[in-house]
Amino acid sequence: MSDSSPLPPVRLTSEAELARDALATPLLSRAARLARWAGPDTRVGAGGELVEEQLAGAADALGLSGDDAAALASEAWRIAVDAGLVEIVDEDEGTVAAGADLALLTSGGPQDVLGVWLVALEAVLADASVPDLDELAGAVEEGGELDLSSLDWDPEAEAEFLDGVLGNLYLLTVSDDGAGPVPLPALAASMIVPDDMGEPSNDVLEQVSDAMMRLDDQFRLLEPVGIVDFQPVDEALMADTDEALMADTDEEPAGPLDETDVSRYGMVQLTPLGLYGLRARLLEAGFSVPAVGDLADKGADALLDGTGAFPPAAARAETEQWLARREPLAAARELLAAARGGDAGAPLRRLRCQQALSLVGMEAEPALRDVLDDAELGGLARVWLSEHGAVDVPPPSEAMIFWLTIDTVAAQLAAEGNSAELQGLVEGLAQQHGGFFAAAWRVDHPATPDVLEAMGRLHPDKKVAKEARKAAFKARSQQGG
Repeated sequence: MSDSSPLPPVRLTSEAELARDALATPLLSRAARLARWAGPDTRVGAGGELVEEQLAGAADALGLSGDDAAALASEAWRIAVDAGLVEIVDEDEGTVAAGADLALLTSGGPQDVLGVWLVALEAVLADASVPDLDELAGAVEEGGELDLSSLDWDPEAEAEFLDGVLGNLYLLTVSDDGAGPVPLPALAASMIVPDDMGEPSNDVLEQVSDAMMRLDDQFRLLEPVGIVDFQPVDEALMADTDEALMADTDEEPAGPLDETDVSRYGMVQLTPLGLYGLRARLLEAGFSVPAVGDLADKGADALLDGTGAFPPAAARAETEQWLARREPLAAARELLAAARGGDAGAPLRRLRCQQALSLVGMEAEPALRDVLDDAELGGLARVWLSEHGAVDVPPPSEAMIFWLTIDTVAAQLAAEGNSAELQGLVEGLAQQHGGFFAAAWRVDHPATPDVLEAMGRLHPDKKVAKEARKAAFKARSQQGG
């Protein structure tokens, strides 16, 4: 992702709900319970970790049992220390006391709670980029020194890889307006397979498989902090795969995977808390990461320009919040004033204005009637009044109809590019109006040449496309281009 171009806006849950979610996460809730459990007899080692003989007591305090109880208690304690819920009083004696931030979880506001959770998240993300204990143990030399070179592990590259994966997952979520679970192979491939690659080579597929298994381990670590909902890779599936690789067989590969098969390779989805956390990290890294509601207190010009690149659902949600703070008539007048202009972005502003006005009731009628004679706004005003059942709406002139058509296509081009929907609109216009191009090139609109060129590019009929290109040439000549 580029840090210069804004991402689509994210719809965040309220901070109060997010704070409740943060307190309910397994990792932070366990860390808080251990911070309250700790007392004068609690002892830690040189790195702040609980001494081994106290791990059983910590696990009991958390209600944990089984083979993983001590490891889970150790992890929760480490988070309690990292997040400031516990502080080391005397390093030599190994004594501890409640940290200053522990009280924030009960008496602080939502932002205080989320601040503590963000610190815990950073600690978990750092852990997720470290090799597992077995690999670390194997890299310890006889003298007790850690030989990182034997691990084939680059700490900075591992952190960048995980950041990239989470960035892609965030982008998928906000671009699709709340995408559902993402298959782990697809997420791994987004980091490995180049965009311009056709059929991936066996080497690339092997890299994707390795990355997928790495992510499986990492998301297992990240789920307890509440950033994702995660369905791990089916271990039985991996056992079957290993057996197949060990077997010397010439059998043909199985057919395409169905949805059930895909889910067995792991599925991951950001939680509302995860969206909040990743947005905070992206902001810290210098990215432009808007949230729905950011424009609610801005002017109509900022709203129309800002929502120009938003997905439809996000644009509507942002507009609804903007309208909720204003009287309908005043809002309509402000929107119409901001929609004027002959610059390249004006058609899309007018489209967003029309979409915003569709959310306003008949209280706005006087503002629309005021612009009936306006060359740029008269067409959309007639559309709005007709759709709202207003009476005595003057019919548009042919010149106004053609101008509005050019403006609408220019807006669609800016919003969607060469989409299938736009192609259908182009085909419909050429079919409904036999002499469309003969009249369209004369339309006094700055975008006329570009619109006609696009129509020539999009129309599947070669004869019609040629007519459009000729009309575009005439329009450009007329405008002195």
